[in-house]
Amino acid sequence: MPTAAAMDCKIKDIALADWGRKEITIAENEMPGLMALRAEYKGRLPLKGARIAGCLHMTIQTAVLIETLSELGADVRWVSCNIFS
Repeated sequence: MPTAAAMDCKIKDIALADWGRKEITIAENEMPGLMALRAEYKGRLPLKGARIAGCLHMTIQTAVLIETLSELGADVRWVSCNIFS
């Protein structure tokens, strides 16, 4: 994983990363459809070459979606549509 300084993104508080990862792990258990896709295509990249951009309220569930798209090979860019998230 690249450092925050090397990534092309804005991180409000990197100190919350460990808490966020724990919350994402919990959310993964509540999203069996996306986890099934990850398991089915593990080691393969069916979305390789796809460029996916999204604008959606940034929640922990959105993070699971973004990570799933990335694991499936997509180049993902995301922005929040809510100034508070």
